Amino acid sequence: MEYVEPVVGIANCLRTPACKYLQYHRKINDYVRNFKRMRDELNCKMEDIELQLKAELLRPLGKIPKKGVENWLKDVKEMIREVQVVENKVRNGRYLCRACNGKLVDEKSREMKGFLDKAPNASEGLAIDGPSAGLPLPTSELVGEEAVKNEIWACLMQEEMSNIGVWGMGGVGKTTIMKHIHNDLLKQQRFERVIWVTISKEFNVKKVQDDIAGALELKNWPREGDKLRRAAILSEMLNNEGKHVLILDDVWDKVSLEEVGIPKPSGSNGCKLVLTTRSEHVCKYMGCKVIKVKPLSEEEALILFLNKVGPNIVQSPTIMPTLKLVVKECAGLPLTIVVVAGTLKGEDNPLIWKNALGELKERIGKVEGVEAEVIERLKFSFDHLKDKQAKHCFLYCTVYPEDFEIDMDELIECWIEEGFIDDMGTRKEMKDKGHVILKKLEYNCLLENVSSDEMKMHDAVRDMALSITRMNPRYMIQAGLQLEEIPKKEQWSPDVEKVSLMHNSISKISIDLLPTKCQLLTTLLLQHNPIKKIPYSFFTNMPCLSVLNLSFTKIESLPNSIS
Repeated sequence: MEYVEPVVGIANCLRTPACKYLQYHRKINDYVRNFKRMRDELNCKMEDIELQLKAELLRPLGKIPKKGVENWLKDVKEMIREVQVVENKVRNGRYLCRACNGKLVDEKSREMKGFLDKAPNASEGLAIDGPSAGLPLPTSELVGEEAVKNEIWACLMQEEMSNIGVWGMGGVGKTTIMKHIHNDLLKQQRFERVIWVTISKEFNVKKVQDDIAGALELKNWPREGDKLRRAAILSEMLNNEGKHVLILDDVWDKVSLEEVGIPKPSGSNGCKLVLTTRSEHVCKYMGCKVIKVKPLSEEEALILFLNKVGPNIVQSPTIMPTLKLVVKECAGLPLTIVVVAGTLKGEDNPLIWKNALGELKERIGKVEGVEAEVIERLKFSFDHLKDKQAKHCFLYCTVYPEDFEIDMDELIECWIEEGFIDDMGTRKEMKDKGHVILKKLEYNCLLENVSSDEMKMHDAVRDMALSITRMNPRYMIQAGLQLEEIPKKEQWSPDVEKVSLMHNSISKISIDLLPTKCQLLTTLLLQHNPIKKIPYSFFTNMPCLSVLNLSFTKIESLPNSIS
C-alpha cells in the first residue's frame, strides 16, 4: 500500500505538460520556499484579524462579527489544516515524487494567495452593530406581579406616553418587575437602546452622567470637567441614539433631567423615561403616568413563601396553619417573604414556627410606619442567624455604598484581616471559610449573587443593616454621600472600629478635622476620593489599623505616621 499513493501521484503528474513537469522537478525548492512564505503570511493575517475582531467586539455594546469575516476565518482555518497535510507529504516525499510535490505546493500556494487577496479589510470594520439594544440583567422569577408588569408594558407601547413612574414601598418588587421589562424590551427590539441606571438615596449628578455614558459606551467621555459641559455632550449623544428607553431605578427625590443631560422624552422623539421610587410625589412632580406596585395577595404571598421554604415544610400538616400566619405577617412584600422564608427554610419543628410567629408580631407591634415595619421583619432574619461570625461578616457589608457590587475576594480579605474568620492555618482555608459564610448569607437571602465573583445587598436589607450599625458606635458609614471633607472631630467616636468614606468627593484632609482618639480603629476605607495628600499626623492615633484602602485616589506619597 505504501507505493500506491506515489504511483497515483506520478500518474496525475504525467498529465502535466513536459516542460512544466521538468520545472516542478528542478525548482521544487523554490516552490516549497514560496509555499512556506505564503503559509506564514496567511497565519499572520488570520491572527491579526482575530485580534482586531476581538478588540472591536470588546469596545461597543452589542457588536457582532460581519458574516464575511466569520466565513473567511472559517475557510482559512480549513485551508491551514490542508496546508499541514501537504507539508507532511513533501517532508516525507521520495525523489520520484519531486515533480508531483512541486505541483502540489504550487497549487496550494496559489490558493493561499487567493485567501490573502480576499482578506477582510480592518479599516472598514470587522464587526457591525448587532440586534441587541443592551445586555440582559440577572433577575428572579415574578410571582403574582404579572398584572402590574403588563400595565407598565402597555404604557411603554403607547406612543403618547413618555414618562412612567413606578412606585411602591421598599421590598414590594419594583426593581424586579422593571428588570423583567428591561429584558423583554431587549428581546422585542422595538427600541434602539434600553439604558438602566440606579440612582439610590444620595443623588449625584456626575455619577448618573458617568453611568449613562458607560451604558452608551461613549468614547472620549470626560470623566472630569463641569457638569454643564458633560450634560451638553450627554444630551447630544442620547439624541443620536434614536428611540430609547431610560430606566432610572430607586429614585428618592426629584431629578432635573436638564441638569443631567437627559433630553425630554416625547411622542415626537419616541423616547421613554421610566423611574422606580418609594414616593408617589416624585412620580407626579416629574410628570409621570403613576403606576403603583401593590403588595402580593394572600394567595400569591403563600405561593412565593412555599416556593422558598422547601418541600418538606410544605408537606407538614402541623406546621401549615402557623406558616400561613407567618406569611400574613410578611404583609405581601416579596422581599420580606423571601428573607423570612430563607430564615425558616428546613425548620420542621412546630415550636420554632410558633416562636417565629410570636416574634414577628411583637417586632411589628413595637414600631410605627411602613418602612420601620419592613426593617423589623428583615431584622428578624438577621437575629436568627445562628452563626455569630456570619453576623459580623454581614454587618461589615454596610461599608460599601448602596447598590454596590461587592467583590467577593476583596470582602473575604477584609474579613480575614478584621479577624472575623478564625486563623485556621493556611490562607486558602480561611478564604474557603469566607466563601462558606457568603453562601450562608446568600442562603438566608441577606445577600444576592450578582455574578461568579460579586455579591450585592438589596437596598432595603442594607437599610436594616445600617439601622443596626447606627446603634453601634463601632461603625461610622458615610460611603457614597458626596462628602467634600472628612467628618468633624466630634463625629469620630473613641470606640469606632470601622470607618467607610469611600466613593465621596473628598479632595483634602484638613488638619483641623483630624480625629484625636481612634485607638480601636481597624478599617479605614478612603478609595474613590480625589484626595491628593494625607497630613503627616493622620495615622498617629490609629495603632490597630488592619484594613486601609487608598485605591483610586490622587495620593502620590504616604506620611511616615502610617507605620
